[in-house]
This record gives sequence, C-alpha cells and structure tokens, in this order.
Amino acid sequence: MIKGKHIVVGVTGGIAAYKAAMLVSLLKKKGADVHVCMTANACRFITPLTFETLSANRVVTDTFSRETPYEVEHVALAKLADLIVIAPATANIIAKAANGIADDFLSTLLLAARGKVMFAPAMNTAMLHHAAVQRNMMQLREDGCLMVAPGSGMLACGDTGDGRMAEPQEICEAIEAALAPKDLEGIRLMVTAGPTRERLDDVRYLSNRSTGKMGYAIARAAVNRGAHVTLISGPTALEAPAGVEVRSVESAQQMYTACMEVFPQVDIAVKAAAVADYTPASYQPGKIKKGEDMKLSLVRTQDILQNLGAKKQKQILVGFAAEAADLEQNALAKLQRKHLDMIAANDISRADIGFGSDENLVTLFFADGTKKVLQKAEKEQIADGILDEALHLLQRKA
Repeated sequence: MIKGKHIVVGVTGGIAAYKAAMLVSLLKKKGADVHVCMTANACRFITPLTFETLSANRVVTDTFSRETPYEVEHVALAKLADLIVIAPATANIIAKAANGIADDFLSTLLLAARGKVMFAPAMNTAMLHHAAVQRNMMQLREDGCLMVAPGSGMLACGDTGDGRMAEPQEICEAIEAALAPKDLEGIRLMVTAGPTRERLDDVRYLSNRSTGKMGYAIARAAVNRGAHVTLISGPTALEAPAGVEVRSVESAQQMYTACMEVFPQVDIAVKAAAVADYTPASYQPGKIKKGEDMKLSLVRTQDILQNLGAKKQKQILVGFAAEAADLEQNALAKLQRKHLDMIAANDISRADIGFGSDENLVTLFFADGTKKVLQKAEKEQIADGILDEALHLLQRKA
C-alpha cells in the first residue's frame, strides 16, 4: 500500500545509519518515491551518494544548498511527503523535534511536516532510558508522532541491551501500516495459512511445501487496514504480523477445530492454508524402526472449506486453488462445490510464483461468473487486491 507514496527518510548521525540504506532499498522495491535528508554527522557514517543511488533522487544535506530541486526546500519537501521517517533517530534529533528546535534542514523539515512523522530510535541503553529522552519521546507521541520501538542486543559500544534501531523490514512494515487506508475498521477476518503436519510417529510426518507467505501477507495487510484478524497458522518459519491474533495448529484436525470455532464470529474468511487431504490411519508413538517394506494406510481428513461453505450465513468465504493444470476448470468446480464467494487460483507449476516465492499471480473467480486477474506482483500487493474484492463483496451483501 505504499506504491506511489512519497516518503522522506531522515538519516542522523548514528552507527545505524547504514541500516537506513537498506530501508531506502526496501521502500523503493515496494514502489515508493523516496527522498533522503541527511544531517552533517550522518554524512560521516555513510555517503550521500549511497542514498542517491538507491533512491534515484538528490539527497539534501544542507539547508542552504543550491543543488536541491526544491524552491523552498524544507517547505516543498514537507508538502510532498506522505510520511517522514527518521531512521536512525538519535537522542539529539528526538530532543530537537520534541522541543521545536529547527537549526538544520532535517529539524526544520519536521516543523513543516504535514503528513505522518515516524521515529526509529537508536542509541545506547543508558541514553534511551534517561529521563530526558523518555520525556521527549513521550512528548512526540502526544504530538501524534509514531515510534518504532528499538530492539535489544549487542550495541556498537559493546554493551548489551535495548537501543538497537529496529530492523529495516520492521520499519518498512510500520510505514505500510501507517499509510494503509483504514477501510476494514470494524470488520473481523479469519485467515488460515501454512501447511499442516500429519504424524506417522514422533519423528516423521506427512506435509507439503507451503510456506504460509500468502496467508501471512493477507493477515498483515488486513490488520494494517484496520481489521481485527485471527490467523490460524500451521507450522511456518514466519514471524506473526504485529497486531494479529494467532492460533497455532499442527494437524488438519486441529485446523478444522480452530476454524469451526472462529468462523461464526467473523465477517470474512480467507482460507489460504494448504491443508492435508489425507492423514495416516494410525499413529505410532516413538519411532518406527526400519525393517521390511511398510504399507501406509491413509484416511481422508475433514474438508474444512466445504464445511465452512455449508455453515456460512452472511460471511464472505474466500478459498484458494493451487493448480498445476486446468486452472480455470478446477477453480470454478471448487468454487461451486464448496459454496464460495470467491476463489483465488494460482499456477503452482511456475517456479516464479509457486511455493516459497515472494511473488504471485492469481486469477479471482466469483460466484456470479465474473473473474479478475491480479497480475504478477509481490504477495503483499496480491493480498491487498484480494482484500479489496472481499470488501466489495461484503458491502454488496450488507
């Protein structure tokens, strides 16, 4: 949701300035128009040329520079910015901003800001917890500024504690959340994600290649847009999106139970999980020893999506069809058989959009016979496209 947004990254004089380059790269990758302002001390840690190369825009380092493209630089850039993020935010810039001091380009820019302002503090642990710094951060929050809490770990000074600047990915996600439209406020969503594991014994299990990336992207996009989200997740290596209620499950039966419990309470359900169709007929405690050839007896699991379709009332129910052939035919059959409102079909035979990929391309088929293609894009963008259509369906049904 930041494609086409104008974001100003303010870089101050801290060792974490190198991470700001990674942040600029992430924002550009997501389609944002990024402008960078650097303090004089920031230029001692990393060069303006680095940011000019990554942002494809001139970097501003001096209030009185004649090389900038802005007529009244700090005012023009403040008008342009949808969001200004200070990363790293030292104790010095936090103090200036909290007290209205404007003695260089960046601090002057903050006073002229019309959009959202965000700080990613980075400093020594003792400095972070000093009463003056805490007071200044509280003042900025009261003024409506956003804070991305620092992390903990080894600091540049050798100390261990909190004060490390949040990772660029975390800051990027906070920016996406800040700029997302809140068109899902008051709406409750259930999202399923990831694979399931069907145990053979205490060591082995049957599973699939699902990583959960698509389901997690939908959950993150929905909570950013104001929804209350319950994510029912099979085993994945992904971090839970901030603000999402997560229910962790392992087996298809556990996912079925969780879905049946949550579904009556939601407005929209998106089933993106790859749930096992079969489970071993019996489970053996311990470890099955090698010996003669083993025959494995499997039984069908309960069809979660079909049961949800049979139970739905006013909910919008969205399914996924991961197909290697006959995409449209199989997706339409699943849409009708399981009483879905919409199904997102994707071609898993393509390595560039298959399991584990960061991108996807889906065709949405609707119960009224229409369809819409969401062209290849990062899964975050695909997630927003799916949510847009689910919201339209919910509004029409209301």
